[in-house]
Amino acid sequence: MKKAVCYIRVSTEEQARGGVSLAAQEEKLIACCKLNDLEPVAMIREEGVSGAKSLAVRPGGAELLQLVAKKQAYHVVALKLDRLFRDAADALNQTKAWDKGGVALHLVDMGGQALNTASAMGRFFLNVMAGFAELERNLIAERTEMAMAHKKAHLEAYSPTPYGFNREGDTLTGNPQELKAVAQIREWRSVGWSLGKIARELTKRCVPTKRGGAWYPGTVKYILDNNLYCGAA
Repeated sequence: MKKAVCYIRVSTEEQARGGVSLAAQEEKLIACCKLNDLEPVAMIREEGVSGAKSLAVRPGGAELLQLVAKKQAYHVVALKLDRLFRDAADALNQTKAWDKGGVALHLVDMGGQALNTASAMGRFFLNVMAGFAELERNLIAERTEMAMAHKKAHLEAYSPTPYGFNREGDTLTGNPQELKAVAQIREWRSVGWSLGKIARELTKRCVPTKRGGAWYPGTVKYILDNNLYCGAA
């Protein structure tokens, strides 16, 4: 009953900006196991894997779930909530299932404190922390959306450079040839052409895309949905 599976993860983006490394996470998890008299049966490492993916579709996450399902471990140890789960609902659903199976979740660093769902108090704080984590993600998404809207409204450069524009330093300037294509796309759509038909016609006419190659319905939809082109074409 004291057997544990440890899980560590970093995404490519976190590696680039110098987040907590796999080695640092592993060191903390091993220390946690020693402190709680847990026997690690596996140290699962996920490198370059986004937290936006659910645990079950990650290779290491699937391995973790299998070990628990086969009752080879009754404790799951991770650094933080976001190492394991993509959102609050995901966290609460999975931990509820683990709780029914007698599996405890240990989070090593929850604002400087450790958390253990083997106790009622630990489960309570998990619910609270999951809610706050969800709130933080939503606030970040709102700020990102507002910043993007501001950049578009002021024709400030953002990556990648959108079709219809060229980048000059931090500013977007209109590309007449591409904006002409944008206007044509809108005209075809206004008379009822499907996305697929528009894409095929653009490819047939050898209208260049931003990166070269054929046009696709998804590319056409992006142009039609992007408010950056309002008044520009």
